[in-house]
Amino acid sequence: MLLLVSVLSLSGWAYLAAMVADMVPAMDMTEAGPGMGIFNQFNIFDGLSAEAGAALAAICLPAGATFGMPGIEMTVGDLGKIFLMWAMMSLAMMLPSATPMLHSYFFQLSTAKASRLSVSSQVMMAVIGYLLIWLGYAVVATAAQWLLSRLGGLNDMMAPASMALTTSVLFAAGLYQFTPAKKACLQRCWYPRWTFLDNKGENVVISGVREGLAQGWACLGCCWAIMTVMFAVGLMNIVWIALLGAVMALEKTFPSKIFPNLIGLVMIAWAGLLTTVILFNGATM
Repeated sequence: MLLLVSVLSLSGWAYLAAMVADMVPAMDMTEAGPGMGIFNQFNIFDGLSAEAGAALAAICLPAGATFGMPGIEMTVGDLGKIFLMWAMMSLAMMLPSATPMLHSYFFQLSTAKASRLSVSSQVMMAVIGYLLIWLGYAVVATAAQWLLSRLGGLNDMMAPASMALTTSVLFAAGLYQFTPAKKACLQRCWYPRWTFLDNKGENVVISGVREGLAQGWACLGCCWAIMTVMFAVGLMNIVWIALLGAVMALEKTFPSKIFPNLIGLVMIAWAGLLTTVILFNGATM
């Protein structure tokens, strides 16, 4: 079970890393979101002034020509690239956070079944069911990204083109941390309830997938808002992919009344600070 989760998670990270690595040599990585500027030391923008970098980026930025990056035309192929990116983000960010739940499921099945092969098969089916939920989220996220791109809300590097989008996403995600739905789903992540554990006459495949769907649904209710923060910090911001993935894993693994509220407060305060700075400087949103 751990081997399967590790392979799938590493596959997601490998794909995302390949996308970033292909972007680094000739793109201004500051355009990909906060924190990504550290990668500019490895590209042709290193040591250039902001004006020279901007001029060079206009020449060198081949929108959609790099590995996995969609073009500005948003063809069917581009939508496929976007969906694949979100699917890989789900593998990289969400599957590791499901490890404690899957381990607990394996233990519960082991106490009731004699065949280790049957138990392992059922847990693997639960992994598939869990991922199906997040692939559904990837479909919704793909549609949202397409719409935002059409409306000019995202730049060519898939980062927010206006602070209005950034502040709105952060504020909404922060508020969700305090809702009853968030708390109920998080409680389910902390203490899984096995909906289909006692269906002894049911096919192993069906039972495992249904359990994975049930647990994945609870996880989606817990984490969708934090996952959506990627729209605020840049969809190819691998720094924030790692940070938000770690935050969600910690939140789901260690029961705490303080940590989820702290996450919400930080997001709301961040949104408020950005709004204050923008208004104070008289900049446009």
